[in-house]
Amino acid sequence: MSNSGDKAFYLTTPIYYVNDAPHIGHAYTTVAGDVLTRWHRQRGEKVWFLTGTDEHGQKVMRTADLNKVSPQDWVDRLVETAWKPNWKSLNIANDDFIRTTEPRHTERVQRFLQGLKDSGHIYAGKYEGPYCVGCEEFKLPGDLIEANGEKLCPIHSKPIELVNENNWFFKLSAFVEPLLKHYKDNPDACQPESARNEVVSFLEGGVSDLSISRSTFDWGIPVPWDTDQVVYVWFDALLNYATAVGLGDDPKSEGGIKFAQTWPADVHLVGKDILRFHAVIWPAMLMAAGLAVPKKVFAHGWLLVGGEKMSKSKLTGIAPSDITDHFGIDAFRYYFLRAIPFGTDGSFSWEDMSARYTSELANDFGNLASRLTAMVEKYCAGIIPSAAKDPGLESALQATVNRADPAMCALDFQGGINAIMEFCKKVNGYVTEKEPWKLAKDPANQKELEEVLYNTAESLRALAVLLNPVMPTTCEILWESLGAHATMGPISKQTISDVARWGQLPPGSSVIKSAVLFPRLDVSE
Repeated sequence: MSNSGDKAFYLTTPIYYVNDAPHIGHAYTTVAGDVLTRWHRQRGEKVWFLTGTDEHGQKVMRTADLNKVSPQDWVDRLVETAWKPNWKSLNIANDDFIRTTEPRHTERVQRFLQGLKDSGHIYAGKYEGPYCVGCEEFKLPGDLIEANGEKLCPIHSKPIELVNENNWFFKLSAFVEPLLKHYKDNPDACQPESARNEVVSFLEGGVSDLSISRSTFDWGIPVPWDTDQVVYVWFDALLNYATAVGLGDDPKSEGGIKFAQTWPADVHLVGKDILRFHAVIWPAMLMAAGLAVPKKVFAHGWLLVGGEKMSKSKLTGIAPSDITDHFGIDAFRYYFLRAIPFGTDGSFSWEDMSARYTSELANDFGNLASRLTAMVEKYCAGIIPSAAKDPGLESALQATVNRADPAMCALDFQGGINAIMEFCKKVNGYVTEKEPWKLAKDPANQKELEEVLYNTAESLRALAVLLNPVMPTTCEILWESLGAHATMGPISKQTISDVARWGQLPPGSSVIKSAVLFPRLDVSE
């Protein structure tokens, strides 16, 4: 099923706080977004994939001060040397990268805020209460934990600061009933179910109005009618999802046309610790402005290392390159979506990743590909033989697509990948059972041998397309090695809906032996 009309499938990652270099928690979310958007592209849909950086707020200002540079210099350096290169190295195919310090963002935020004030959703007030600079969040007294007589943030285990400021407030409390109705009528709008239940019970407990400005520091977007204050960093940051695609621009302008083709977002991917911002504050802001709310906010779980949430402050933050240097980029992309059900917490372990790499990628998938190309070279002079059909493989492939496509679209990456890898195992079983190396010993078996090799090659064609969103570099190599690029065109143009049609790999294609897709791991490291 494709999107109707001109509307693109629009997915966003969280707008990452640029305070430090990205760790694998950030990479996990971004890779999930990349795999899902590549899957939708592979379905033939128009896609818009946004990521970016959140660059304002007290935490950035203090870190810049500690490093004796201006906040702007600090964020510029991090974005260019750490964030953008990291996504490039993980093969992230985002369409846009928004920075909250860009004029296109700041101007649209100010215009949006002015609109809310003009329509009576914003008023002057006094904020007194706890604030966690690490979360950049006004805390409720009930949110805090106590240790040694100090009130601590439960996420950072660090003392909160008491804030006493004259600020501007957004009438968030006015949107409790509309939000409850929204989640009752659209259960899919907040997933997984555990996340939606948390949001609903938070809303049912009553919600205070939100302070949306700060007056004690100046690193932020100035409030348009009160330039002594800056916009509260979350109010500014959440708007990126809409400012990046032309929020509030004239409908006839380029930005206005883009907004009409893109908004509302189909999926906002978030970590569960920022769920309330995205499922309470953000849709309320949009409702206040008379705009459509996102179709789905999906909160995934935490990556745990040694049972603790990965974070820089607790030194459990592992850089993605620590893993990719050893296992490779595609194995990294595969492992985190295959090993952990998306939406629950999951533990990363080097041992588990090594075991899966060897059994699933090197043995089941990589070895199948290298055996096939070696046998076609040896027994068929490197040319794909006449088309053949194995009813068992053909029906298994159709069943695989019928399972994998809805699973991937529902963000059940583990279910989708499992379905595809079960087909891979079935193909391995087929080769083991048919024993082509034995058939090759008697010229009388040549026809049967060629049928086995064609069916195996055709199965690999389908596997290359189905795994392409997950492991694009590897699948591109396999596609070239099957001779498919020369005869069928780019792998990116093959559609999920057509992948199960048997017999697409043209006989006569030249097979090229490629490098080993998943080399043996160096265990001495």
